[in-house]
Amino acid sequence: MRKLSSVLLVDDDPLTNDLNERLLQQLGVADQYLAATDGVAAFAALDQLSQQANPTSPVLVLLDVKMPGMDGLAFVEAYQQLPPAQQQAVVIVMHTSSMSSVDLGRIEALPIAGLVSKPLTKEKVDTILKLHYQRQFPAR
Repeated sequence: MRKLSSVLLVDDDPLTNDLNERLLQQLGVADQYLAATDGVAAFAALDQLSQQANPTSPVLVLLDVKMPGMDGLAFVEAYQQLPPAQQQAVVIVMHTSSMSSVDLGRIEALPIAGLVSKPLTKEKVDTILKLHYQRQFPAR
């Protein structure tokens, strides 16, 4: 499988970011992993990453919905203000443990690639890669 250029992990729980990064490294998903524990730091990292990426190798953002300060929804609103070329170089997948109908309704209206429930697993990563990158892990 060809690796992604980078993955940005955004969760206010550093342990979640660490576990997700370990899983993704184990699976050989990307060349570079960045983590942020709040939306402001994540957006600064995304702004930089998206300028280096391109639509044929977009950055994957695994974004928590509920965070203090700039939450996942505010992050997506800020992302929508980026130039279209930068937006095309980004695939945002919301990563949440909240499956309330209110949250799901708000998420459904966002310009994101999808939603995946916590915890992240090999199967969920494989689905994300198939759907958004036309890639998958070799059969074992």
